[in-house]
Amino acid sequence: MKARTEKTGRVSYKESVPTFTNEMKQGYTILAPNMLPYHFDILAEIVESRGYKVEILKTEGRSIIDEGLKHVHNDTCYPALCVIGQFIDALKSGKYDVNKTAVLITQSGGGCRASNYVSLLRKALKAEYPQVPVVSLNFSGLEKGNGLDLRLKDILKMGYGIFYADAIMSLYNQCKPYAKNPIEADRVRDESILFVKTALRSKAYKKYEMIVAELISRFKSVEIERTNKVKVGIVGEIYVKYSPLANNGLENFLYAEGCEPVVPALMDYVLYCIVNVINDAKLYNKGKKMAFVYKLIYKLLLKIQRNIIEQFEAAGFEPPHDFEYLRACADKVIHQGVKMGEGWLIPAEMVALYESGTENIVCAQPFGCLPNHIVGKGAARAVKTLHEGVNIVPIDYDPSATKVNQENRLKLMLATARDKIAEQSVAVVVEGEVEQEVAID
Repeated sequence: MKARTEKTGRVSYKESVPTFTNEMKQGYTILAPNMLPYHFDILAEIVESRGYKVEILKTEGRSIIDEGLKHVHNDTCYPALCVIGQFIDALKSGKYDVNKTAVLITQSGGGCRASNYVSLLRKALKAEYPQVPVVSLNFSGLEKGNGLDLRLKDILKMGYGIFYADAIMSLYNQCKPYAKNPIEADRVRDESILFVKTALRSKAYKKYEMIVAELISRFKSVEIERTNKVKVGIVGEIYVKYSPLANNGLENFLYAEGCEPVVPALMDYVLYCIVNVINDAKLYNKGKKMAFVYKLIYKLLLKIQRNIIEQFEAAGFEPPHDFEYLRACADKVIHQGVKMGEGWLIPAEMVALYESGTENIVCAQPFGCLPNHIVGKGAARAVKTLHEGVNIVPIDYDPSATKVNQENRLKLMLATARDKIAEQSVAVVVEGEVEQEVAID
């Protein structure tokens, strides 16, 4: 499509692409990638309440990666390859009418290449399905006129939805490895997701204390047997950190190995993005008006987070990290001005996990994500200098990395962790015997 700009009079050439309009609500199916199984199901419920039909893609397998390699340059970051491959694979499956299907993708709006996924996706679709429109979900003003028709109320619901999904994820991970009947933990998780979906469709969605209390009560009903299991924290690039497709089912592998996965909350990433806007105003004198608004949002979200922490502690569960505590952990290792990719959040989570009792940490590093290699692998030494007992293992995820090699590295980490637990158990027994002998004397 040829267009003439008003200011310069120069002729520019822009490729015509299909646009998703409000009229397409009826009859169109919107496909979305699955980064977090609990969270995205809940967020999709909010979008569907506005009249859209959304389907979260939960397909996995090597064929998706191969499809991504056909359409995305192999120097592009691995998450882009996974997401675009999953879309093309779904459209080729024959399950959807490609003339009545759109694809939804998020854009961070920051320096990360994720902001350019829309262009990469359109290029891939042009080769296979040029009629399929791309819908952008972002809060940075990108792709104006080609997003979802969401109200402020819907965005507010998304915030609460993330808190509730984080709570389910944390409670499930703390119950599943110790459950006498693991299927019972799965059932409670699934029923809790349905409960949250129902709450978000009602006026009670803002009564977070009541909703979180109900979630805690449900997981409290799971009969558990506490044993000394290896706790493994998961940090890294946001997509590979959470997505079963990208990390080859990392959480399920840890369950199978008898471990307790400790996965930081998605709300931490939301707060990280908000704080970065506030820091920009302070460090670079940039966007002061926006920073003022973000400060108010930050205070509200932090208040909710702290109340949820109190509820978890009162019930005897390990709570999410207070975000101000995470910021203090970051300051021990790196400056908060380092914000490309997940920036200072990764070393902050490493330190916080260790200090809260999770000594073993997997740092999920996707190919092509230079910022995360710097703040992940690069910051690991600084974290180890701060805490000698921390066991950090970076795992690379890319098209050429095999699941066997990844799991072998994880097994080596777990072997070291189990040896340490065994040594500690022996030390406790020996110490107990010595105390007993002293008492007899």
